[in-house]
Amino acid sequence: MNLNQLFCEMIQYYRNDPKRIQHFTKVHSYAKLIGELSGMQGEELLTLEAAAYVHDIGIKVAEEKYGSSNGRLQEQEGPAVAEEMLGRLHFDEKIIRRVSYLVGHHHTYDQIDGLDYQILVEADFLVNLYEDGVTKEAVMHAYNKIFRTEHGKRICAEMFGIEE
Repeated sequence: MNLNQLFCEMIQYYRNDPKRIQHFTKVHSYAKLIGELSGMQGEELLTLEAAAYVHDIGIKVAEEKYGSSNGRLQEQEGPAVAEEMLGRLHFDEKIIRRVSYLVGHHHTYDQIDGLDYQILVEADFLVNLYEDGVTKEAVMHAYNKIFRTEHGKRICAEMFGIEE
């Protein structure tokens, strides 16, 4: 079990799709940063990092099956693909279960049940707010409704010029 192996596996999974590779790479980077600044370590940090790499793994299956990559379909299709990949890479069963849960809920914002979940959502928002080119009002809405961690809030504020 090795995060670099998972990173390489995800690059291969999204072969010829640089946009998706860039996305999960950036989400992982912010998740790792916020997690470490929040004091995460060991299995908790490993779980967060693995989840950040595979959080959107359901997009491919959703697009193939339904012609759509909406969040609900990603949550529906992603866990099984993530479980298979993590199992093949010999991740611990406890980590696989939690990553699967996070993949299956990362677009559900009213059931956040742990620091790993909160940080994954914040990291995904940091990247999506930029990639989607949203308005300042949309950034402010996300800042006020989604961001809860000290470091996630600070990064968002600094990135988008929000006065705290």
